Amino acid sequence: MLEALLTVLALVGVGTVLYVAAAARVIRQYERGVVLRFGRLMGSVRGPGFTMVVPVVDRMHKVNMQIVTMPVPAQDGITRDNVTVRVDAVIYFKVVDPVDAIIRVEDYRFAVSQMAQTSLRSILGKSNLDELLSNREKLNQGLELMMDSPAVEWGVTIDRVEIKDVSLPEGMKRSMARQAEADRERRSRLINADAELQASKKLAQAAAVMSEQPAALQLRLLQTVVAVAAEKNSTLVLPFPVELLRFLERAGDHHQDQDAPQPARTTARTTDNGPGGESPLPVQPSHVKAAGTVRLT
Repeated sequence: MLEALLTVLALVGVGTVLYVAAAARVIRQYERGVVLRFGRLMGSVRGPGFTMVVPVVDRMHKVNMQIVTMPVPAQDGITRDNVTVRVDAVIYFKVVDPVDAIIRVEDYRFAVSQMAQTSLRSILGKSNLDELLSNREKLNQGLELMMDSPAVEWGVTIDRVEIKDVSLPEGMKRSMARQAEADRERRSRLINADAELQASKKLAQAAAVMSEQPAALQLRLLQTVVAVAAEKNSTLVLPFPVELLRFLERAGDHHQDQDAPQPARTTARTTDNGPGGESPLPVQPSHVKAAGTVRLT
């Protein structure tokens, strides 16, 4: 009798251990448990710690409540200005309602991944290439809003979306490089022109000051000679007075005035019919008298 009782107790103990082993569940701090009994949602969400379920009857689904980082595969698309690009991104999301994440969608991770790919292609078609390269914050916000609306129904919230890399065709890269080089060349020319303008203004002011003091020009000439002589070169500098150049210029103008042809002088010789004979008289053609004979020489 005692042996039978011990056997029964042993069997009960073994059964209890097996039952506890089959029914015991441990939920981590960052997880929540959703229990389905015969396919029907039972009670509220199980919190972290030790919990029990009915073996074979109950099925518990653990849902991770941590922020999930999911890369979006690279997507090929055409921008609004007809440029082919290849863009990839990364999504940060988390589950806020474990029940909706289990009941409303079959696989919320796969659903979020597919929605991210379609949203990324959609945002590419609505953006220009310049916006895609320089204004990514605005595109990230638009992509987040586009994905967050359907994700809320699945018990998922989109925490953040970031565009990682934008791949351009090689021809487009070369065109952009030439454009950037031309822009840098334009800026350098503008800077040089502005420098020339400022230098010309300063030179004009210096010339106005030197014109009042002629000795200042000579001093400046001597300073230039000293600066050139200080360098190790074969340059020969011969200072030439500016006054001598002006004198030679005036002398050349005077010789040109003398070598210019003079206007022809007209002489008139009148012959009187009287006994006086001929007498040469330089006259202008307009002064010739009516009487007598006029000969121009």
